Amino acid sequence: MAASAPTTTREVVEELLRRIGGGDPEHIAELYAERGDWKLDWPEDEHGRTATPWIRHRTTRAEAAAHYRELAEHHVPGAAATEIERILIDGDDAVVLGEIRHTARPTGRAYRARFALHLTVEHGLVTRHHVYEDSLAVARAFEV
Repeated sequence: MAASAPTTTREVVEELLRRIGGGDPEHIAELYAERGDWKLDWPEDEHGRTATPWIRHRTTRAEAAAHYRELAEHHVPGAAATEIERILIDGDDAVVLGEIRHTARPTGRAYRARFALHLTVEHGLVTRHHVYEDSLAVARAFEV
């Protein structure tokens, strides 16, 4: 018997985090609504720069998958970790607090960045994905 699809906010968020850890962009994107609100707290004039093309606003499930592909392309495989410190749930909204550790592929520089991820889940799918992270740490790792 196949496992049922996650439906509560907590179930969807926990499944999303598992899938992100698994690294398959298409499988991750299945948990996003066809259209959604995806924003990254990053200076607008820096969105989509050559060194960090994954950092930009998105609105579709296909763009969510592209985000995870672009993120993987610009980081050293196997040199990443994420520590989830807390997941806070309030109805359809969740906030995930933690720290990411990556190594920038173009420079070989490792970095750590604290983050807060605000998600909204409606009808079992993520409709809001807003990331607040230490953008300075990321930018410095990619400076050539």
